[in-house]
Amino acid sequence: MNKVGVIMGSKSDYPVMEEAISTLKDLNIKHEVNIVSAHRTPDKMMNYSKNASKNGIGVIIAGAGGAAHLPGMVASNTHLPVIGVPIKSRNSIDGWDSVLSILQMPSGVPVATVALDGAKNAGILAAQILSISNKEIAEKLKKFKNDLSDKVKKDDKTL
Repeated sequence: MNKVGVIMGSKSDYPVMEEAISTLKDLNIKHEVNIVSAHRTPDKMMNYSKNASKNGIGVIIAGAGGAAHLPGMVASNTHLPVIGVPIKSRNSIDGWDSVLSILQMPSGVPVATVALDGAKNAGILAAQILSISNKEIAEKLKKFKNDLSDKVKKDDKTL
């Protein structure tokens, strides 16, 4: 089974990205977690993205705040799907700079973008991508979705 690469620009992004990691753990999906800064460690970022497939990664989740170049730069160096998580950082312009930096990619270099601080959905989307070729993950996702539905039905009865 391919694993998910979860990367972020700095340690301060970890509290947000932890939701993706937790989701992957809950679904028992192999993953690795690294700090890979597009601006402070560009060589590491290039090496990571160019070798991700060789290293057993099937999907990359990249979280970044501020200018948020990490997801797009990683996507420019790999054929793998990249999911960008815009993060509202302390130097952010209400998070819009991160959202737009990840969302507005040029033609030919797509980055699937989740909501601001939406790392949980990034974990689910990564699982959905892997489920195309992995029945075990597909079954876990079906259960997850059924549980969501059951919760809404239960909540509805309490009103």
